Amino acid sequence: MITAAAFCPQAPVLVRDLAQGAAAELEPLREACRTAIRTAAATGARPVLVGSAPDPGAFESTARGTLAPFGLPLEIGLGAPSDEPPVLPPALTVGAWLLQDALGPASGAIAVAVSDAQHTLPAFTEGDVALIVLGDGSARRTEKAPGYFDERAAPFDAVVADALAAGDATALQRAELARHGGEELLVAGLAAWDAASAVLAGPAWEARLLYADAPYGVGYLAAVWTRAGG
Repeated sequence: MITAAAFCPQAPVLVRDLAQGAAAELEPLREACRTAIRTAAATGARPVLVGSAPDPGAFESTARGTLAPFGLPLEIGLGAPSDEPPVLPPALTVGAWLLQDALGPASGAIAVAVSDAQHTLPAFTEGDVALIVLGDGSARRTEKAPGYFDERAAPFDAVVADALAAGDATALQRAELARHGGEELLVAGLAAWDAASAVLAGPAWEARLLYADAPYGVGYLAAVWTRAGG
């Protein structure tokens, strides 16, 4: 059973050693991610990272990732010590760093990569899990943004923020977000949010939006959901 869900960005700039001069500027976002992850994990459930990748797949706690593609020769374990070669895709590698930052290196976390072509999750019927859902909003919030400015970007991110604040899984479905231009706004969270929406729909959630802003022209959001009455 899913007992909680944390929503965090997948942006590599969250990693302090990659952020360099922006490290202090992004600390409020990191703290929001810590709060979201720790709150979700406080239910005692096993953390399950959900992030986008070109190819779908599942990863056990001993999987590791590397930040070498971003210029930092740092390898990060998912949820347990191991000497395995790095296999985690970039989004899940950033998620593994966030998990370590919040919970330490032995969280027991596992991970699921979803793709645009295949974005479904297991039913999680055995044991309690806390989803850690990774995704960025639009990368077209300003003229200096990676995708340049699009006037639809801020309203789109506001739709996502409202859904996260309300605990509304249905509003995070890919088809729903596509109505607001999600397919055209360089949104890195579509596949992960859609996959999560399918397994989070139904229960009532107590939701808190912890962060919603667009430093560097990219929409970053952090939120946490816990089961109402739980």
